[in-house]
Formats: sequence, structure tokens, C-alpha cells
Amino acid sequence: MAVVVKYVVERNGVERMTFTTKKEADAYDKMLDIAESLEMMLEKVDVPLSEQQIESLALEMAKEKDQFMAVLKGAKEAPVKPKKAKATTDNVADIKEKAAG
Repeated sequence: MAVVVKYVVERNGVERMTFTTKKEADAYDKMLDIAESLEMMLEKVDVPLSEQQIESLALEMAKEKDQFMAVLKGAKEAPVKPKKAKATTDNVADIKEKAAG
């Protein structure tokens, strides 16, 4: 029998996401806190937005908070997020080639 530790992020009694590390769960929980604060701010703006638009916009802003912060601090362009490096397969032989040769 295996024991699996899971970290569950819950909001208002609703399970939002499950993670395998506490660090990831804490980061997601913090992002949700930021989105909630942004929703309250966006509800006060003088732009007609639906409740769904406010929620979606706040969540996207929270997800990309570093880029928004850079722009708000005066950066001309939002910094580009570094992409995760893909595993290279340069030194991996094709199985079919090995079997044939």
C-alpha cells in the first residue's frame, strides 16, 4: 500500500486544486488571494464589466502578476516569461532503426 500526500487548495468549501507539494499549493492559494483582491478593485472601476468578466480578468492578472507589476512600475514592455526547456532527443536513437540495422 502506498501513502500519497496531497495538498488541497480549498475556497469557500469548494476544492479548487490538488498539488503534490506544499510550495505549489501555497503559490496557487496566494494567486487566488491576489485575484480576489483584484476582483474587489475591478468592481469599483467605471467600466461596464459583467461579473464573469471581472472574475476572469482578475484571475488572469493574478496569474501574470509579475508582468503586470513590471508594466505598472514603468517598464516599456512586459518581461518575457522564460519558457521551460524541453528535453532534447539529439542523442536518442530511433528504436526502429536499431531493430532494422
